[in-house]
Amino acid sequence: MSEEETVLAPRAPAARLNKPGLGTRFHIDFDWWQREEREIEVYLRTYLSEAQLEQLRQENAPQTVDWVDPETAEVRSMNFMEFLFRTNAAELMAGEEKGASLVDAIFRLFLANGNLPLTPVEIAEKVGRSGQERTILRTLSGARVYKGIRPVD
Repeated sequence: MSEEETVLAPRAPAARLNKPGLGTRFHIDFDWWQREEREIEVYLRTYLSEAQLEQLRQENAPQTVDWVDPETAEVRSMNFMEFLFRTNAAELMAGEEKGASLVDAIFRLFLANGNLPLTPVEIAEKVGRSGQERTILRTLSGARVYKGIRPVD
């Protein structure tokens, strides 16, 4: 086969990507926000209370803090805004009004749990939407990416 024939020859079909299922874990892909040229920090501020915003505005507010995981006792450094979400998780989840969108409830969940990956089944249980596991899966695995929530690579 000549070089020209090789270039024009039909290619074998590309391997199909694994389609997400109920066992697929999702999380907020913070790199997605950067690729889409969106300002996540500005968006995240909308989830903070006035008192938390005031903490961020203080001149001596730390940029990073050490946080101790209550389950593993692992100490890790995190940015101050993430620290505010982690230490006020219950308040963040309680802030969800009835009728809030499914995507917003899921986004709040990931903020509150430190962005630990979860399956649609786990998400449905934690946001009080039992029976909506397949709806959650369809929403998160569709062509449109909502708030950077994507399958874990």
